[in-house]
Amino acid sequence: MSTLKLAGLIRESIVDGPNLRFVVFAQGCPHHCPDCHNPQTWPFTGGFETTPAQIIAEMVKNPLLRGLTLSGGEPFCQSFAMTNLAEIAHSKSYDIIAYTGFTFEELLQKSHAEFSILTLLQQIDILIDGPFLKKHKSYELSFRGSSNQRIIDVRASLIKGTVVLKQL
Repeated sequence: MSTLKLAGLIRESIVDGPNLRFVVFAQGCPHHCPDCHNPQTWPFTGGFETTPAQIIAEMVKNPLLRGLTLSGGEPFCQSFAMTNLAEIAHSKSYDIIAYTGFTFEELLQKSHAEFSILTLLQQIDILIDGPFLKKHKSYELSFRGSSNQRIIDVRASLIKGTVVLKQL
């Protein structure tokens, strides 16, 4: 079983995607977006270790949860362990949302060298991609910090080979 390096958990959230969600914050982020609301997640040191099984054990305690959100830090810097978590969560009928500072296209490019990035994408229902850009910051946006970030239907995008946007 893989190990996750996390900065934190939120056991019940309504702001990190639709419905009641469990949120894991990856420890470590290479993007360092100015005005990021989670700069404590940037260092690849620190945080705490846990396993996907321990996260799922916490999730099943709350029958009202509908989904799992992978946030950060940068969840794709731990794509293998995050894939394990997402696979187990999907098997328990939770939907998966992931936030990333990479674009969908960058992730596909990176998956040529690191296959677990593609396997993680295949487990994600909705991807909110792109770096947080202060000049595009808006409090009017649902589930995003800046208007350059896209809400992507990952399965439809992988099938079509191009980004398919989704409204939430």
